[in-house]
Amino acid sequence: MGKRSKEDKDKSSSKKLKVSKDETLVDPSQVEIQNFRKEHNITLENAPEDHKPCLSFATLKVHKKILKTLEKFPKPTPIQSECWPLALKGRDVVGIAMTGSGKTYGFGVPAINHLKKSDMPNNAILILAPTRELALQIQQSIDEMGSKLEGLTTVTLYGGVSKDSQRKLLKKGTHVIVATPGRLIDLMDEGVVDLSAISFLILDEADRMLDMGFINDIRKIVKQIPEKRQTLMFSATWPNSVRQLASEFLKNPVKITIGFDELTSNTNVTQIVEVIQEPRDRDNKLISLLKKYHSSRSNRVIVFALYKKEAVRIENFLKQNKYNVESIHGDKNQNQRWQALQSFKNGDVPLLIATDVAARGLDIPDVEYVINYTFPLTIEDYTHRIGRCGRAGKTGIAHTMFTPLDKAHSGELINVLKQAEQKVPEALLKFGTTVKKKEHKTYGAFFKEIDPNAKSSHVTFDDDD
Repeated sequence: MGKRSKEDKDKSSSKKLKVSKDETLVDPSQVEIQNFRKEHNITLENAPEDHKPCLSFATLKVHKKILKTLEKFPKPTPIQSECWPLALKGRDVVGIAMTGSGKTYGFGVPAINHLKKSDMPNNAILILAPTRELALQIQQSIDEMGSKLEGLTTVTLYGGVSKDSQRKLLKKGTHVIVATPGRLIDLMDEGVVDLSAISFLILDEADRMLDMGFINDIRKIVKQIPEKRQTLMFSATWPNSVRQLASEFLKNPVKITIGFDELTSNTNVTQIVEVIQEPRDRDNKLISLLKKYHSSRSNRVIVFALYKKEAVRIENFLKQNKYNVESIHGDKNQNQRWQALQSFKNGDVPLLIATDVAARGLDIPDVEYVINYTFPLTIEDYTHRIGRCGRAGKTGIAHTMFTPLDKAHSGELINVLKQAEQKVPEALLKFGTTVKKKEHKTYGAFFKEIDPNAKSSHVTFDDDD
């Protein structure tokens, strides 16, 4: 055979480039897209007509060094598939999805790609998160995504620790700032943080930040950021307060909803609700459940309690029964909570008692079971609790003890179970299916519905329930 020309070689080479791990670079067909969105119950609002989800990493148009860090994952999650193409084109995005859906990589990949395309300027990206634990986990994920990029630096700002080390890191210069609103405001007031170069803003767990009363802090922070920026906002729920936040800070955003608009629970989690007529019987029931779900004494299980003192009592009760257990709650300082979490994550202490301070944002792999010893104050917190298991496509079981003291939540819980196609026990139905209308703290049930596409307006409102 004669020698192949350079042109033939180039053609052959280009053909090879079209295939990566049996995935083609061809965009998905309309039928594939429809099936994908139907399977994952995805709805889009305000999306451009030509928008197509990224169903494989082979079609993801990001820097090759970022792509390299994604090889450990089999394929993009639904929120990543829809968010990435939009964010990479510079659109503002609102993402509504369950916890454990891959939201951190959903915003992290386009943020780091934006940084790389901008020649790595300092103070270019700001990520706001409600809690210290979530902020630290976001930093860890950002560091992983940017691990192949030379010189990428991140700083995490959160309360409960000395500001000195955070000041020193900021003075050295950083590309990415991950912060809780309160500590960021403190450092802004000192003149240590300059947000004038921020071009990419991310609000993670927006509903939780509003629940914690951070709305005015967020407004103060965003006022210091140039209007010419890209903003992504993620939330597990879509109450009026979050809609107002979106209309105030985002420009013509595309809204992506994975699951249901009002409340999204993880369909990978089997939800078991057991009615316990006498609250005092829960201790014996807990031991029974641990014998069932934690028989090896080595698999990870989280037990949720409502109050700090209750968490301490349950921890002591289980220690008396020879369980290797730790707890995290508001009475423990930052270092104690962090050490307890690390012991749980690495498996040294596989049983964790937690209050709702730990229910949001904790990405702990391989949690098989969640036990709700006491029902939370809101159905939203229930959803976030059970989202601790069944993460990243894995399955889990959430077992909830429901007593007559919790009957006000029966209607909402029944709705969540039905939406997730879970079994609704007859004993729960006896408490009733009525859902109490949520009321605004000031205006009761008669408050105006917010248009998420309305123009920005500076309205002062109380935190939503």
